[in-house]
Formats: sequence, C-alpha cells, structure tokens
Amino acid sequence: MTDSSDLRDAPLSAPPARPLPATAATTASAAGAATASSATTASTATATAASSATATAAASAVPAAGATSAAASATAASAISAVSAVSAAAASSFSAAGAATARVVLLTGPSGSGKTRLARRSGLPVLRLDDFYKEGDDPTLPRLGTAVDWDSPGSWDADAALRAISDLCHHGTATTPRYDIARSARTGQEHLDLAGSPLFIAEGIFAADIAARCAALGLLADAICLRERPTTTFRRRLLRDIRESRKPLPVLLRRGWRLLRAEPALVARHRALGAHPCTHEEAASRITRLRTTAAPAPRADA
Repeated sequence: MTDSSDLRDAPLSAPPARPLPATAATTASAAGAATASSATTASTATATAASSATATAAASAVPAAGATSAAASATAASAISAVSAVSAAAASSFSAAGAATARVVLLTGPSGSGKTRLARRSGLPVLRLDDFYKEGDDPTLPRLGTAVDWDSPGSWDADAALRAISDLCHHGTATTPRYDIARSARTGQEHLDLAGSPLFIAEGIFAADIAARCAALGLLADAICLRERPTTTFRRRLLRDIRESRKPLPVLLRRGWRLLRAEPALVARHRALGAHPCTHEEAASRITRLRTTAAPAPRADA
C-alpha cells in the first residue's frame, strides 16, 4: 500500500459518482430513523439515563492490551445490544429539532492512524471530537492504575459531542469546546459553521462509540475506521505527541507500547460498533463519493 505524504496531503479529487457500498452504519441509519421517531414521547429524564447507559456499555467494550481481534469483537458485540436498546430513548432528547439538513461522516481509527490529515484533505467542515475530552479534574474519569485512562470512552463526553453533531445537522452551526490535551483542560470555545455544506466530518478515536446514536437520529452518512500497520501508527503517534508535548515522554512510551499491542483488537471493536475498517485510499474514495451525491443543504430562510 502506498504510504506517500505527497499523496495523502493532496486534496481529494472526485471520481465518477456511483452508489456507496452498504455498511452496517449506513444500513443502520435507515432502520434507526424509524426507531428514533417512535421514541419522541420518551421523557428527558429517560433520555439522560439512556445516555449514561450508552456510555457505560461502550466503555465496557474496550479491549485489553493483547486481546485477540475475535475476543474484542465478542466483547464489543456484547455491548452493542445494550447500546442499541438505549439509543432510541437517548435520541428523544434531540428529535424535536426537525429534519436534518446535513449528515455526518464519523471518522475513527487508532491514535496515529491519520484521521486528522484525511479530514483536512477532504475539503469538508471538520468537527474535532478530541475537543470533547473531560477535564483532568473530572471525578468520573476512568483510571488505569493510578493514572487516568485517556484511551477509555469514559474519558470523553459523548453526550456533548452528540449534541454538537445534532446542532450542525439541524442548524448548520455549533459552539464547541477548545481542548488542550497537554493541560487536560478546556481552554475556550469555538464556533463551527457548515456554510451550507450538506456533509461534514467528525473525527476522533471515539467516533464509533456514537455511530448507533447518530444512525438512530438519521444523522449518519457513513462511519469509517482507518486501518494501518500497527508499527506505522506507533511511529506517527509518538512523533506527533512528542512534537506537540502532549504528555511526558515516559507516559507517551508506555501508552504507545500498550496501544501497539491492542491495535488489532481496537479496530475489531470499531467494526463491531458499526465503522467500516479500510485504508486511507478507500476512505478517501468513500468520502468523495458521498460529496458527489450529497444534495446542497436548503437555506434556512427558504
């Protein structure tokens, strides 16, 4: 597989339009929309409880380092039924926003797999899901020994991320946090405007954890998991984290080694959550086909 920086930094070009291959995520979108509409009478309290149950179920599916892909798939699959059961109820708190005018491409993959680069190349508006990490003093943060486990979905505010995605899909704009990973803290806010785009990318390592909920709300265009050689992602991740001074070097090395061993299981987990594992080249083609076929969003004053 070509691993050329020049190729990957080039803007995506549009191939002839053809139907996008069906995936678990896109198939779930059509079926999930009906489920979401039937849940519109659920109370806000029920939706909040359902959201918490979703996060708990997703966190329970995180594979241990060294787990096999088959074991990770089985672990994730055991949580999918719980996620599916609460997705419709959780969707009720968002369903009153009306018909969506845009849809989201969830882009996930192991840390260092190239999500940010591909999202930037796409030419689409990008929502950075890493900005929805919890702050370092949050008492609900999961622990790995004495340290915070930043690779657990429990370290991330899935509900806030979903609200931002819903706002973008229904209103074309959203106010999002700005997060400093080195400080483990939110440092401000940013305003994201789709400027009429009917499609946008939400990228981050936990994107697949909200795929079922986006599908239930009728907001999902596709869910993609970037897959690379584990040694390639290890190298990219370490160089990036050192360059950005994300954490002390011993922490980066320990985390990098753990993620290297866990990567096949992580990809299997993303697949079980509804994301399609593929190379950069295939992911770029899928996004380009979606851009080709997506209709412009209607004007708010139309």
